[in-house]
Amino acid sequence: MPDKEMITVLEAPTREEAAEAVKSALSRRRILMMVGNCWVNYQGRARSILNPGERILIIKEDGSVLVHRPRGYEPVNWQPPGCIFHSGLEGDVLFIKAVRRKPREVLQVFFDKIYFLAAMSLLDKGEFSLHASEEEMQKAIMNQPSLIEDGLRIIAYEKKVEPGFVDVYGVDRDGRLVVIEIKRRTAGKEAVLQLSRYVDSLRGEHGRKVRGILVAPKIARQA
Repeated sequence: MPDKEMITVLEAPTREEAAEAVKSALSRRRILMMVGNCWVNYQGRARSILNPGERILIIKEDGSVLVHRPRGYEPVNWQPPGCIFHSGLEGDVLFIKAVRRKPREVLQVFFDKIYFLAAMSLLDKGEFSLHASEEEMQKAIMNQPSLIEDGLRIIAYEKKVEPGFVDVYGVDRDGRLVVIEIKRRTAGKEAVLQLSRYVDSLRGEHGRKVRGILVAPKIARQA
């Protein structure tokens, strides 16, 4: 648990209070969470505009950014770690700008109503361990393909191909064949090569695009 003195919590703060708390949290690389009415502009590899709505903004210690709607587990907007931040007030609106240098991407979040704000420093050195067999992971994917991605349709499992057996075989929302290789422990170079052989075999057999997905709790650096 973080030290209570390291937690800042503001309920229904004024814009001035929120702006000061945001500036302090960003300068000290603290985790920042905000709930309120906001809109978002993104400019980078593409361009997007998210119209006003009540959402959750999370900025992590590593400079990553997540904007969540009230439903669903995926962020509607996000930025990877390493962002540079600018914040302040423009009239009655609090803005936060997250800039990624290479490739250059700019995410701007504007709040006109702030219901809740929290800033904190957390300590997390715990290792992640997945206590499931490859068969259990396979069954989970078969029962709920959206665990991998939305629109995925499973065709078969343990499909025989020339190099061996494909753990899970399916088609994505764009009609491309999908080969899923499952590893319950850290996936190394051999797992990547094995998946590549399956993809090449099916591509040659069907003459169409084939995607390979490696499912594992962690992938080794040398892979």
